[in-house]
Amino acid sequence: MSQKHLKEAFVSNLNGTGLLELTLGMSLAPLCLLCRGLLLVLLCRHRGKPLSSRPSGLLLDFGVLVVPLLFSCTVLSSVLFLLPAILAALCVGIFFTIYRQRQHDSQVPFRQIVKGFQNTYLDPDYIPAITVFRVYVNVLTSISILAVDFPQFPRRYAKTETYGTGVMDLGVGAFIFGNALVCPEVRQKAAVTQPKFSSLAKQLFAIWPLVVLGIGRLLIVKSIEYHEHVSEYGVHWNFFFTLALVRLVASLLLAIFPKNKSWIVAVTVAVLYQLILNLTSLKTFVLHGSNGEDSRTGFLNANREGLLSLFGYLAIYMASVQVGLYLLKRRDSVKDWMGAACLLLLAALVLFVFLHISQAHADPVSRRMANLSYCLWVIAHGLILFVSFVVADLVLVFTKLLVKGSAVPSCWRAVKAADSREQRQAGAVHICLIAAINKNQLLFFLLANVLTGIVNVMIDTIHSRAAVTLCILHVYMFLNCFIMYILHAKNIVLKFW
Repeated sequence: MSQKHLKEAFVSNLNGTGLLELTLGMSLAPLCLLCRGLLLVLLCRHRGKPLSSRPSGLLLDFGVLVVPLLFSCTVLSSVLFLLPAILAALCVGIFFTIYRQRQHDSQVPFRQIVKGFQNTYLDPDYIPAITVFRVYVNVLTSISILAVDFPQFPRRYAKTETYGTGVMDLGVGAFIFGNALVCPEVRQKAAVTQPKFSSLAKQLFAIWPLVVLGIGRLLIVKSIEYHEHVSEYGVHWNFFFTLALVRLVASLLLAIFPKNKSWIVAVTVAVLYQLILNLTSLKTFVLHGSNGEDSRTGFLNANREGLLSLFGYLAIYMASVQVGLYLLKRRDSVKDWMGAACLLLLAALVLFVFLHISQAHADPVSRRMANLSYCLWVIAHGLILFVSFVVADLVLVFTKLLVKGSAVPSCWRAVKAADSREQRQAGAVHICLIAAINKNQLLFFLLANVLTGIVNVMIDTIHSRAAVTLCILHVYMFLNCFIMYILHAKNIVLKFW
């Protein structure tokens, strides 16, 4: 077999992993975020001022926010069940160190501290968990697209062939979920009246870079005979085209239907699509082609997975718009957000019940078709991950109250009153890796794709040893993060559309 065919076979015919392992793996990102925040507060406690050194900040962020994820999906994947426990124990240890030191200086009762925390006002115009969710999905995707070509990356984490739940299957849906949370229809103020199709016009202008990137990727892949998993999207299709079309069609639907009823549109699309899959020959067409022999003749046949999975991704996007509208409702206190987190967690549990019913009576989870079970799975896990980030942020808010003058970038800022902006302005000057990646998210994803291609062309990834794999992945991610950090430090945003 040629190197191209070897690499294609290496990522084909896989069945994924279990929901428990996925959930445990998802907990690592919020725990990393919490650990990094607690370390910053502890440093502030000992130094008397927040960390201000940019090189130190970058190294700390990369070492705590990114490195654990690299190890968890490579050499430590066999002990993944222990990693959340170790990180949680570390966070608890740091927190109690901060709390004990606080008790030496002030004998304020714990109940009084908790009461003050519950009544703390938060900046209502800034929801850090949305930013962190989108950035971490991007980071995890960037790690996975290169790591999957190395043998140290467990095959059960890669994209499944037909049915199953792999880490990378979840990543694709989470990318759609995160995009919908900040779409123009969600961010548009209710009091501002705009023409009905104004958001559609904005999307037409905003998606052209995705179309250009999709065409560019197609031409490069075909010209250099780069390995590709055809049953993922098809012969000519790729994720850039999917994201562009989903955003465009969703904007059209949101211009026709009330955006606060987008969940109804999502349910309708997902259920109808599943019924058509089950009651017609459409499922057979997606999986085996028009003649049942996996034929790829004709544009529709060649790209059937990419084109027909649009219905599932559209359902995820519309449901996520509803989530985004709920999140952007004005909340300015810890109590408000604790209630919102509980409601979102309850919604996720209900979706898991529906997922169980769907898998038993309709179809197992399939990213290839983006069926009803896949939509329920992605949205449920998206909600759980988001709630985890909210909880981590609230713990950091509480911890910052214990140490006067402490600051954690990309975290909620407590304000003196519901309409105060004093501390918001002070907190905005801190630079961190999360804010850096968030400022140039599309560039970060594009750079990751380019670097992945370069590594695969230059190196025989399939036969790499563990030390070489870890070295390559760390250099690859650090280079990507470093470029984003420099651009952020110089206040450069490479977005002109």
